Amino acid sequence: MTEALDPRALLDALFILVLAGFVGYEVVSKVPTMLHTPLMSGANAVHGVIVVGAMLVAATADDPLRIVLALVAVLLGTINVVGGFVVTDRMLEMFRRRPGDRP
Repeated sequence: MTEALDPRALLDALFILVLAGFVGYEVVSKVPTMLHTPLMSGANAVHGVIVVGAMLVAATADDPLRIVLALVAVLLGTINVVGGFVVTDRMLEMFRRRPGDRP
């Protein structure tokens, strides 16, 4: 069963999306280089929650379009989490001592 889309709700959702984009850009662009690794770890935790939410949406979806969109969200969220952990690991590798280095 297809529900009619309320134009006001669509406009509100679009406004929130654009506002979140601007705020996210401003916050991330002002982060110093030293704080990138902790920020990436926090973003990975948040994205893990988003992946779980996308899985819940996929499990309760009735419409094939909603199922496909939820599975795409799970896939993209998972790629982002894994990529974030890879980047974090590479950044932390710079601070590890090598066997021949002096303390």
